[in-house]
Amino acid sequence: MTYQYAQPNVHVTGRRIVATIIDGIVLGALGSAANAAVDTGRTTSGFDMTTMSFGGSLRLGVVVLLYYTLFEGLTGRTVGKFFTGIRVVDAGTGRAPGLLSALVRTLLRVIDGIFAYLVGFLIVINSDRRRRLGDMAAKTLVVRA
Repeated sequence: MTYQYAQPNVHVTGRRIVATIIDGIVLGALGSAANAAVDTGRTTSGFDMTTMSFGGSLRLGVVVLLYYTLFEGLTGRTVGKFFTGIRVVDAGTGRAPGLLSALVRTLLRVIDGIFAYLVGFLIVINSDRRRRLGDMAAKTLVVRA
């Protein structure tokens, strides 16, 4: 049985944009730390070859996947969402979405993120509850915290 809760405030598009920028900065730092942790010392003229390798890209992908899935799945918030006062909730219950829903949202960022999230932005501003493709598939909403 699903219980309906009060209509949440989903008009947070500007906050979502700022949260995405903040999360990008955090993920850049985490990705650099992950690459530095496994750095093999292969540098050429100050240019680090590991950051441009398949392994570096794979590490960054794992960091992104874990970051969004764990933070949003367990708490409903990433660092960016925390600072902008928004959170991800299950559309039916209003609670944190859980790991599976957060994983679905994260995997669909590949599509939503096309052209620097232009695809996701256009979907959000044209959907009735301001949801991107990942939110629709995961049955989640982004609301004011």
